[in-house]
Amino acid sequence: MDKLTVLSLEQALSLSYGTQRFVHLGWRVIRVEATPSGGRLPGDPNRYVGEEGDRPDLRSYFIGPNVGKEAISLNLKDKKGQEVLRRLIADLPVDIFASNTLPKRYKELGIDYQTLSAVNPGLIWVGVSALGPDYPDAPGYDPALQAMMGYMDLTGDPSGPPTLCGVPFVDLKAGDEVFANVCLALAERARTGKGTRIDISMAQAAASWLVTTIPLLDLGHEPHEIRRAGNEHREFVPVNVYPTSDGYIYLAIGNDVQWTRLMSIEAFSTLASPARTTNEGRTQDRDSIHKEIGSVTRNYKTGALVELLSSKALVAAPINSVAQVAEYPPIRDRLLETKSASGKSVRLPPPSVEREHLASCKGRLPYAPTYGQHSDKVLRDAGFPESEIRALREHDILA
Repeated sequence: MDKLTVLSLEQALSLSYGTQRFVHLGWRVIRVEATPSGGRLPGDPNRYVGEEGDRPDLRSYFIGPNVGKEAISLNLKDKKGQEVLRRLIADLPVDIFASNTLPKRYKELGIDYQTLSAVNPGLIWVGVSALGPDYPDAPGYDPALQAMMGYMDLTGDPSGPPTLCGVPFVDLKAGDEVFANVCLALAERARTGKGTRIDISMAQAAASWLVTTIPLLDLGHEPHEIRRAGNEHREFVPVNVYPTSDGYIYLAIGNDVQWTRLMSIEAFSTLASPARTTNEGRTQDRDSIHKEIGSVTRNYKTGALVELLSSKALVAAPINSVAQVAEYPPIRDRLLETKSASGKSVRLPPPSVEREHLASCKGRLPYAPTYGQHSDKVLRDAGFPESEIRALREHDILA
């Protein structure tokens, strides 16, 4: 695929993660941030979250989703700033414009699909919002959407409080939908020559993942059966986290054949009984089975037990920390990397799949951009003369 240009009015994580996937393809991704206003810190608030590095506007939480991008500042509250945006859309030219601004602000900022597609009919326009354009005032925050969309009710110990997922699933799901739907739109544009509008509701994207729960509402399950179950599986037994002598192990018995294999291991053979040969029978004896397995597993070190269970083609895994994941060979050997201005190496997550561009740059991506770092360069690339760039800065259209 050709290297395309993405202009993204983005902040926080959902869209920043989505456009990061375009960086992995080798595309040009330019993030647009607001000029200073009302005494607030300039640009994306995430710039100022986490540990401080080389610069106060490049704190740790901002780095990962924004490596390899360019950054410009632009005052879209001013009609002149909106004119600059339209010229960028037309003259760079821009293939994809994306925003995670509240839908009620689209027309106010001059970023609505009708306005931008008028200067570039091939433009693919993407809007990410909490509930979609039918609910233009609703802000989109991952934890709130996890709560609203049932994720918290499905996560955590059944006797404890609702719990957030350990990663911001709703933000990341929305970002993946940006990537997938833009790719579909590009395929359609190749056929028709026309751009399109894509609206992504974070709530709808999140609810689409409830494929193993929403149907149960109408298939004979009681409400308590569609709530949090801790580390257990709601249907298969035994699936749980069990103690070892030096930590924990995750064990998943997904069918009756696997149960028979587990029973063939001498240490676990005392759990065998005719009633437990079927998953239905084991479900009736769920609590006892978990206790009995735990009494066996606590006699083993985690590594030795994983090896033993794996030798019987059973699914067992250690509970790794993020630091251990970064050293796990199938992941460690595919991690991406960036370097700060001071030369500090920073490990990044691997791409979701192998990409030719990442191989060609040996997995090293430029560091996240400082606020407004590329404003002049991007405007020059769109044909703005130096005198006009200076005038835009003097009139606070550029920071």
